Amino acid sequence: MVSRSVSATVTGAARPRVVVAAPGSGHGKTTVATGLLAALRERLGKVAGFKVGPDYIDPGYHAVATGAPGRNLDPVLVGESRVAPLFAHGAEGADLSVVEGVMGLFDGRLGSVDEVPPYGSTAHVASLLDAPVVLVVDAKGQSQSVAALLHGFRAFQPGLRLGGVIFNRVGSARHEGILREAARSVGINVLGVLARADELHVPSRHLGLVTAAEHGERADDAVAGMARIVTSGVDLDAVAALAASASGMSVEPWRPETAIGDSELTAGSPRVAVAGGSAFTFGYTEHVELLRAAGAEVTVVDPLRDERLPAGTSGLILPGGFPEQYVADLSANEGLRHDIASRVADGLPVHAECAGLLYLARSLDGYPLCGVLDVDARMSPRLTLGYREAVAASDSVLFHEGSRVSGHEFHRTVLTRTAGENPAWFWRDDGVVTEGFVRDRLHASYLHTHPVAIPGAIARFVRECSR
Repeated sequence: MVSRSVSATVTGAARPRVVVAAPGSGHGKTTVATGLLAALRERLGKVAGFKVGPDYIDPGYHAVATGAPGRNLDPVLVGESRVAPLFAHGAEGADLSVVEGVMGLFDGRLGSVDEVPPYGSTAHVASLLDAPVVLVVDAKGQSQSVAALLHGFRAFQPGLRLGGVIFNRVGSARHEGILREAARSVGINVLGVLARADELHVPSRHLGLVTAAEHGERADDAVAGMARIVTSGVDLDAVAALAASASGMSVEPWRPETAIGDSELTAGSPRVAVAGGSAFTFGYTEHVELLRAAGAEVTVVDPLRDERLPAGTSGLILPGGFPEQYVADLSANEGLRHDIASRVADGLPVHAECAGLLYLARSLDGYPLCGVLDVDARMSPRLTLGYREAVAASDSVLFHEGSRVSGHEFHRTVLTRTAGENPAWFWRDDGVVTEGFVRDRLHASYLHTHPVAIPGAIARFVRECSR
């Protein structure tokens, strides 16, 4: 294996922080991380939540727990060098930060198995932040064997600090005692024990949990339930002390104004409408920050409720989400569908990703939609998932032809054709893939991109909106 030195510089401002990880998916990371955020907010005041990887759903629950935006830390999409500055930006003013991992602690981008830590893994992000790790272990069905598991996870990456374990789904006091002794035998602190409980249930669907925006009051109840479980079973003082033991960070926080740069500012303040509401929830907090830094006035349009674009709209962003869950209502809102189609025909700049692409299609599962693109979409049993190294195939309102971007696909829909006469992207995946649509001042694609990695594209879009 190849070992890489990726630790953050460790002198400077103290930013208490802890990473919540697990041996794999399904061990209870989201319950523990979200519950910790809510419980520590009650105790400390201000906390900040982060999620490793391109996940849009968990940060929504973090936002409910903290009362502040949830943010993502993804080395694949934004690059190693931006992870610590993005963390410092989101953690400003917070008394403590909790970073929720993705999958297993050492599960990274495919092809990085020979690297330690694997690129894009939770361990990679923990190293970039020089943050201690709390391992959440689903203990159902195991007892003494957990000692070997803990020993292996502690030893696998030299320099990674495994600060303690929280056992989940513990069946009895006797079971707890055996687990505590197993952890003690390998020198791992037990920070908490959570009993098996069916009281907490967050609905899920084909792409993961139901989003917090869709849950409404039930999201508040779910987060409150997570906080109760964590408060009753976790030593919060010990977790806070572990977070406070993290070394100082000398990194400068990421700033949207610096990322855009003075030379990229546009004249005037074009109004950019961003689709929101329950159907369009997949967006990064930094996107709006960059739009504003580039000179845009940002407003929200809800395609489930609003019958027209906001007055004075000069550009439209349609992010990802779950349009398939709301397709009947989206289709029934003919006023907005027709308004968007008319405005696009008149040259309105549009940036659409995944759900936005579907919304611009003629139809989805037979329901009429905007009809801007000459394609139809349908649900598929196959999940398309993974990172892509993409090259812009055409000049557009976002990119110059030949621009390179790291992006991510995540959908269960298919189109009658995957690309237009002027595609948005090329990438390699068992051959050359052509994907997306560029037409006039429209850019539509399945590919999710992180705006922090492409500030020039955000500024270019805002300038197009001011023309």
